[in-house]
Order: sequence, then structure tokens, then C-alpha cells
Amino acid sequence: MIRTERLLLRRWRDDDRPAFAALNADPAVTEHLQGPMTRDASDAFIDRIEVHWREHGWGLWALEVPGVAPFIGYVGLWPANYVTGRPMVEVGWRLAREFWGHGYVTEAAQEALRFGFEEVGLDEIVSFTVPQNERSWRVMERIGLVRDPTGDFDHSRVDAVRYPDLVHHVFYRLGHEAWRAMVAQARPETSGHH
Repeated sequence: MIRTERLLLRRWRDDDRPAFAALNADPAVTEHLQGPMTRDASDAFIDRIEVHWREHGWGLWALEVPGVAPFIGYVGLWPANYVTGRPMVEVGWRLAREFWGHGYVTEAAQEALRFGFEEVGLDEIVSFTVPQNERSWRVMERIGLVRDPTGDFDHSRVDAVRYPDLVHHVFYRLGHEAWRAMVAQARPETSGHH
């Protein structure tokens, strides 16, 4: 469990399931994914998330706004080896529509990067989305990830017949050293100057 200024990043509970199913059934939330999910598919996703936590000690956190909302979505780290066939970890998020526009994803994703680099010891964290998902790639840029056009790819898990506009993905990345330099720059008080 991790606290940020406004958020709680925590493990999933059974009572998150209805709220997560509602989020995944919202066409606005799933606009850039392959359409709304069924309750069974949503529950199965939570099951996979929890298995990953138990096996690896990291994953996607359920997001809570203490005193405001018990569950608003998720932010966290997830394996993305299928993109290139080499080991890769992505930072990702999904948020209930009524909580868009408050900077919650940015706040939580910054913490996910810290956790990935400092606690898990990752060398690099990536993220990707379809080019038209400006809301998402703006967050990627805000938290310090850099667009790498050489990494752009056609997503093998997208149904190209039903969703031709969702196949091509833009690729962002951030290395551990670049992240460390960015954090140091953001905290000048640690530089030893008074």
C-alpha cells in the first residue's frame, strides 16, 4: 500500500469488482481499447492482476481517493513482453470517467515509476497507446516518458478486422538513469546548495 498526496495505491479487494466492471463497461473509458468488457472479463482481469502480485510482488494497484471515493480505477506496472518479444514493463492506467481531469493518473503514475525503478529495480519502463488517445500520451509526456518512433508497432492483440483504427500504437520509454536525473532536477534542495 502506498500513499501519495491525494491517493492510496493498494491491492485489490472483492468489493472493487462491481466498480471495476462499471468502469470497463463505459464506452468512453474503453474508446481506445477493444470496446466495453463483460463482467466476467473484468473479473478475470482482476484475478490475473492478483496472481501477478502474488508471484512477482508488483503489478497494477487499485486506486482510491481517501474520503472521496473507495475505487476510481488502476495505475501500475504490467509485463509487455509481447510487444517485441523481449522483456519489457509498461506503466499503464484506466480511470473511471467521473475522475478524469484531476491529475490523479499523473500523480499515481509518477509513484509507479518510482516504485518500478527503486523497489523493483527495472532498467526501463515503457508505455504505449493509439495515436488518437491524446489524453493518455499527454500523461506519458507529463511523467517524463519520451516518444520513440522507432518503437512504434502494430498491436498483435488487437482485432484488426473489427478495430482497424486501434492497431497502430505509439511507443514511449524512460530509462532508470534518465528518471533519476529528472527526479534530481525536480528536487533542487537535495543538491547541497543553501
